[in-house]
Amino acid sequence: MAYEEAQKGVQKSHLLNLENREKLSLTGVVDVSGFDENVIVLVTGLGPLTIRGEALHIDRIDLAAGQLEVRGRVRELSYEEAAPEGGFWSRLFG
Repeated sequence: MAYEEAQKGVQKSHLLNLENREKLSLTGVVDVSGFDENVIVLVTGLGPLTIRGEALHIDRIDLAAGQLEVRGRVRELSYEEAAPEGGFWSRLFG
């Protein structure tokens, strides 16, 4: 997966700028996992990011540069924490 590849290399910086909850600019974007007009799921250098809102539209995307711009009504931004490595028992006894 793209997130694991980003973690193996040098971690890119990640910047998020939200203007009036209508224009979102991001850097450090590694991949776009999926999107529709209500949800955009990204992989950043610092982990998965989910953007929820209304009438969301990707205005500009440049994965080589790690840049993305979104327009629409942003309601929520949420990052997922990376799952701990190993299973329950290895964390318990490891």
